[in-house]
Amino acid sequence: MSKIIHTPGLVSVDEHGPSSATFVIEPLHTGYGMTLGNSLRRVLLSSIAGAAITAFKVEGASHEFTTLPGVKEDIVDIMLNLKSVRFRIFSDEPQTLRIVKNGKGKVTAKDIQKNADVEVVNPEHLIATIDDDKSNLTMDLVVETGRGYRTIEEGSSRKNTDMIALDAIFSPVLRVRYKIENTRVGQMTDLDKLLITIDTDGSISPSDAFEEASAILVNQYTALAGQTRIEVSSPHAKEKEDQHIEFDNDDTAELMTPIEDLNLSARTTNALINNDIHTLKDLFSLSDSELRELKGFGSKALDEAKEKMAELEL
Repeated sequence: MSKIIHTPGLVSVDEHGPSSATFVIEPLHTGYGMTLGNSLRRVLLSSIAGAAITAFKVEGASHEFTTLPGVKEDIVDIMLNLKSVRFRIFSDEPQTLRIVKNGKGKVTAKDIQKNADVEVVNPEHLIATIDDDKSNLTMDLVVETGRGYRTIEEGSSRKNTDMIALDAIFSPVLRVRYKIENTRVGQMTDLDKLLITIDTDGSISPSDAFEEASAILVNQYTALAGQTRIEVSSPHAKEKEDQHIEFDNDDTAELMTPIEDLNLSARTTNALINNDIHTLKDLFSLSDSELRELKGFGSKALDEAKEKMAELEL
């Protein structure tokens, strides 16, 4: 196994729509697909900032266990509907919004009187239904920002007001799924590829949620790592560099020399051929760490190969 822990890259993003996307991350050190996938999933579901209604007041209702004349839903049903209204908020301060609806018809999220700091993401969401032409519904809503889930008890600032408090689901991420596949880099065939799919409520894009979750994890681990740093390797960067190496005609011809013609020992020659290294160019394209990982290729064989390349002035 390699002593170097490979640094992964975000190689592609497959967008299924404005609120759903799959992110492909590779190459990952063996077993790190599960480690990284589980960490990202937990943070995405619990710690991404969002906005939700935390309290409300309905004219004519002093508590949640009551009904309103001319309104189909009772206050408990209205509470449940309010929990699913999603917002995009541009302020850290709590925002108070108002609904005034007169006459028969549906009351939806688009009836919320917005301000410059608040945008409703799902305006068609049903809040209540007025079934009497002479009835009306007037409500005040408090919208706050937060992370994860907050119970009524934790929202203590509303306990001593005439507002009815709500437990709030702030998280804009609805669902996270991930799976791990095998991938390879050069001669290494046991690396992981992570595919993670993120579905949001539309108040944040999957890419922004992914980046925020990654930044949270970086901050948490950096605080614990102190000054310790681990050597890392970026195979994709190496491949890109290799693609830009240019040789003149004489060098190209020399690099196509078969391994059998290098006068290496039989053991070293067989080890290289058994690992699909048939020309000097194949040998030249591998780093020392990759050569050490070849099956049947020990330190003595590595030293012999390096001496031969030095003799050929490569």
